[in-house]
Amino acid sequence: MNSGPRLAWIRPGATPEAFPDPLDALDEPNGLLAAGGDLAPARLLAAYERGIFPWFSAGEPILWWCPDPRAVILPGQLHVSRRLARTLRSGRFTASVDQAFGEVIHLCATSRGGSGTWLTPEMIAAYCRLHELGVAHSVESWVGGRLAGGIYGISLGRIFFGESMVSVVPDGSKAALAALASLALAAGIELIDCQVANPHLLRLGATLMPRREFLGRIARGVREPPLQRLRAAAAGPIPLRP
Repeated sequence: MNSGPRLAWIRPGATPEAFPDPLDALDEPNGLLAAGGDLAPARLLAAYERGIFPWFSAGEPILWWCPDPRAVILPGQLHVSRRLARTLRSGRFTASVDQAFGEVIHLCATSRGGSGTWLTPEMIAAYCRLHELGVAHSVESWVGGRLAGGIYGISLGRIFFGESMVSVVPDGSKAALAALASLALAAGIELIDCQVANPHLLRLGATLMPRREFLGRIARGVREPPLQRLRAAAAGPIPLRP
């Protein structure tokens, strides 16, 4: 009897590149590709270079995903509502890069009624290691010198793989995303990966890209140097509009 597709298992000690073809990911649940392995920097970077990301809850094995379609934002196409545009023009928010990475990722894990519970201590430690290596970055928004929101992710070549964002005050995450889009244009980043669509992201201009097209874009993009690194693009005041 045919039991259907089987989930690939990444053995302990397997090379960092030991991932199945992302096109072989399951249809249900959408994009589940493999389980097992570890969260060492080399494996995480090998995963992102292939359009794969980890997402699992405490008590589960590490699960690796590549959904179809993929939610993405093209930096020049971020949708800023008229109300938000007025708020950003008012000067209420300022923005920065990598000034509060640890605080942003911990807020993503604890805010929004526990919806960030997939950010286990193991995951947080893994992304903090990537931050120390200069690959993971946060973009923060501030009001009156206090953290208002932020977004963090992985920057490889001309692709920014967004992982999570959080608001401490209303519009805090939107201000951080607007700053990221501006910095992406300045740095030569062509695409912001949002992984899976939700109504909030779609209102902000996210579009759905077929997995095959997405994989083609990142295969080229992660190997192309940006015009300048994200942090270098943040020298001086950061525009809050792309």
